[in-house]
Amino acid sequence: MAENRGFCGDNHGGLLGRDNVCIDCRRILDACRDKDCFEDVRVFLTGFGQEIIEKTGSIRVKSTDVIWTSLNVEPVQFNRGFYQIYVKFFVKLCLEACVAPGKPQEIEGIAVCEKKVILYGSEGNVNIFRSDPYNNNYCSLPQFGEQRSTNLPVAVCEVVDPICLTVNICSGHKPHHICCLVDEIPEMVCCHVNGSLTDTYDDCKKLYVSLGFFSVIRIEREGQYLISASEYCVPDKECVIAEDSDPCTMFKRMAFPTSEFCPPSFKAMNGDKGCDSPCDHKK
Repeated sequence: MAENRGFCGDNHGGLLGRDNVCIDCRRILDACRDKDCFEDVRVFLTGFGQEIIEKTGSIRVKSTDVIWTSLNVEPVQFNRGFYQIYVKFFVKLCLEACVAPGKPQEIEGIAVCEKKVILYGSEGNVNIFRSDPYNNNYCSLPQFGEQRSTNLPVAVCEVVDPICLTVNICSGHKPHHICCLVDEIPEMVCCHVNGSLTDTYDDCKKLYVSLGFFSVIRIEREGQYLISASEYCVPDKECVIAEDSDPCTMFKRMAFPTSEFCPPSFKAMNGDKGCDSPCDHKK
């Protein structure tokens, strides 16, 4: 069996502590970035939120938060190696409505946006089985479905919280793209709002928003690769336990956050460091 060792390459004449090693990881095969604007997206409100917008015509969005993103990968027919990725964003919105002079009321809702992209994910259809370290004995029962996987591509989406561009309250029905109904919103998303989401009749007021998204979508596939790596070094730094007995002493050791009180100028934000901030001379 000795001849089977070191099949990933040996360190012949290399640097001390460096070696060619094999790793099993996901390789990024294709990626894209998008700046999407979704107009007139329906916001599903709770029963309380629906009562509020029936009484007001003035409303604003305070914050947006991407609660969850659903990703679905399907092969493109007659175009081998390419996959269509369906992305569905579930966004929680915190809104503030004016129901009386000086009496704003906060409400919450869920908006759903959908997009599709096509990326190259190569080919391969291999069944992968892995041992279970917690069920590692000769007479163990097989756990079907837990140890089996494939090398089919995996879609990954990175997205920042969207920007709300417009918000409108409309009476009756307004044409818009419907990617799901209120009953199709997952429970793990609905639990982030206070109350149950509800749908309304055509003669009731409805809330619509326009959202701007910045996202990066990539497609990955598992594989084995040969890389040059260094041996892991045990860190020399010891763990320091925070002392809570004297919080004021700990606070005095903290550096003053000067940069928080000196917003960067337009030139500094664009990489021009020719003009220093006035706070830099007072540090």
